[in-house]
Amino acid sequence: MVDPENEKRLAAAAAAALVEEGMAIGLGTGSTVEHLLSALAARNIDVLCVATSPRTQRRALELGLRVEHFDSRSLDMAIDGADQISPEGWLVKGGGSAHTREKVVAATAQRFVVIADSTKPVDSLHPPVPLELLAFGLESTLARLGTVRVRDVPPSPDGGVIADFTGELGDPAHLAAWLEQTPGVIEHGLFPPSMVTSILVGRGDSVERIDVRSH
Repeated sequence: MVDPENEKRLAAAAAAALVEEGMAIGLGTGSTVEHLLSALAARNIDVLCVATSPRTQRRALELGLRVEHFDSRSLDMAIDGADQISPEGWLVKGGGSAHTREKVVAATAQRFVVIADSTKPVDSLHPPVPLELLAFGLESTLARLGTVRVRDVPPSPDGGVIADFTGELGDPAHLAAWLEQTPGVIEHGLFPPSMVTSILVGRGDSVERIDVRSH
């Protein structure tokens, strides 16, 4: 029987073991990252952390991790979870509404490590795809997008409206390009394989490592 929480814990511990003294680390958001924070704190090494959400920042500080404001520095590594993982390494992220900051941090890092339980890999990606939308002209943006559901949640930390694209997904590269070209879309939750270094998937009592690109 699958125990997702234990699998998350194993994947998170494996990622924490990759972190070295003095590194600058980007911390994602979500339930799997909660396990990462505990595992990282338990290592008791000096690392500088950048958090992608107030929730992650609060928890990291509670555990004694050093969290600083994100500036233009290069990060050694970013570690985050995912809602879906395709065989090619495409990700759907943003269930926790933090995908814009998560993507900025992942793009800044030299290595982006994804941690997940065995329910997250899928044969093909499917909707919903999280979106962050500009509040200005929202109805106009929604009309252009068509099949979108606005979430009944607070705005993002940067003031964006959180929504989900619920239409046909098809080719993720095509959908990502279309969303990026749509005025009013701040960011979407499709992360390309070119951004991902490796994926650590907890499976039962072990961790499977999938290397997506070299670093």
